[in-house]
Amino acid sequence: MARTLFTNVMLFDGKGKKTYPGEVLLQSNMIDKVAKGRNQIRAADAKVVDGNGATLMPGLVEAHAHVCYNNCVSLPDIGRLPPEEHMVRALENAKLMLDHGFTSLFSAAGVAAPKLRIEPVLRDVIDAGRFPGPRIKAASPEITATGGLGDERQLHMHHESVGYIADGADEVRRACRVCVREGVDTLKINISGDEFAHRGQSEKLTYNDAEVAAAVEVGRAAGVNIATHARADAAVRMALKHGINIIYHADYCTDKTIDMLEAKKKDLFLAPAAGAIYATAYEAGDWGITKEVAEGMNLFRKMENTARVYHEVRKRGIRALPGGDYGFAWTAIGTNARDLEHFVNLFGYSPAEALIAATKWGGELMGLNVGLIKPGYLADLLLVDGNPSQDVTLLQDTDNLLMIMKDGQYHKEPVARRIAKRRAGAAAAE
Repeated sequence: MARTLFTNVMLFDGKGKKTYPGEVLLQSNMIDKVAKGRNQIRAADAKVVDGNGATLMPGLVEAHAHVCYNNCVSLPDIGRLPPEEHMVRALENAKLMLDHGFTSLFSAAGVAAPKLRIEPVLRDVIDAGRFPGPRIKAASPEITATGGLGDERQLHMHHESVGYIADGADEVRRACRVCVREGVDTLKINISGDEFAHRGQSEKLTYNDAEVAAAVEVGRAAGVNIATHARADAAVRMALKHGINIIYHADYCTDKTIDMLEAKKKDLFLAPAAGAIYATAYEAGDWGITKEVAEGMNLFRKMENTARVYHEVRKRGIRALPGGDYGFAWTAIGTNARDLEHFVNLFGYSPAEALIAATKWGGELMGLNVGLIKPGYLADLLLVDGNPSQDVTLLQDTDNLLMIMKDGQYHKEPVARRIAKRRAGAAAAE
C-alpha cells in the first residue's frame, strides 16, 4: 500500500495551540505515525514530501454548510433554480469548497422539499469518487411552520426556497419520515423564526413543544442527527428540553440559558453563523440592504447579542464552530473561511482557538476520525504557506494552500518548486 512521508513541516495537529516541527507518515488514506522533530520517522519505501517549513494541518470542517445555495440575493432565488441546474450548481459548489481547503461539510439544510434528494445524491456521488468534493453529512430542507423561515408562499402564488412546510405534530412527523426515507443524515427543524423571512421573528417561537417532540422522536428512531435553527432564547431552551445537541445561532440567549448550555457542554455543538449577520449588516449595500434596511431587520442589535453570547460561550468552554449561511451574493460560497476571522475579531477567540474549532471540534461534529493529525485518523490534510494558528486570514487565500488532500488523495498536489518559491518569498518578507 502507498505510503507518504511529510517532512520539514510545522505541525498544527488540531489539539495544541502552537505549531511544532514534525513529520507525518501516511499509510494509504490513514495517518500512521506522527513525530515531533526532524528525521524521526524511518520509511525508506515512502514518497517524501518536503514541506520546506510550511504548516501541515487538518482539513477544515464547515459546520453550517449550505452547499446548495446559489449566491442568491433572496431565498426565493434558490427555489427558482430548476432541479437539473441545481444539481450541477451543487456539484460546482462542492468542488469550490474543497478548492478552499474544506474537506468536510456538515449541512445545515438542503433546499425545498421537491428537491430534497439533491444533498443525499451529492454526498453519494462524491463518496463514490465520481466528482470532487468534501465528505458531506446531508441534511433535510428547513422543516418549518407556515409563516416560518423557508415558507415563501403567498395565497395567490406559490414560491419555494429552502423549506419543507409542516404544521402540527403529525405533519412534522411525516415530513421527518419522508426526509429519512430519502436518505438524509440530519433533520433540521426551525424552532424560531428569522428576520431574513419576517421582521421580528428571531425572538419568537414558530414551533410548539409537541411539534419539536415529534421531530426528535423520528430522528432518534432513525438514528440521524437533529439540528435546529434557534435564535430565540425560548427556542434554545426548547431544544435543550428535547435533547437536541446541534443548535444554530442562539443569538438571544440569556445568562441563565447559557448556564443551561454549559451544563450540557460535553454533548453540545453551537454555530453562530456570524458571517451572514455581519456581511448583511455591513456589506450588502450593493444589493439594496442599506444601513436603514439593516436597522429595520434588527441586524445590528442581533450582531451585538451574538457577540455577547459567544464571548461567554468561549469563556465557558462550550463548543462553538465557525461557518454558516454562506451562499448569498454578499457571502459567496468559497469565502467560508472568513468565519474564523469573525471568531477572532468578534468573539475574542485566539487564532489557534478558532482553528481548533474548525478542525478538531468540526471532526467531532461530523462523528468521524477527521479534524486531527493523529494516528488512526483519515488523511484530510492542508499544507499552508505561513502559520494559520497565528493568522487565520491566511486560509482565505487559496494561493496559500500549497496542498489539499482528502482521504489520502491529492485534490491539489504539492509541487516542490512552487513550495520552495513561496517559502523563499515568505522568508524574505520576514
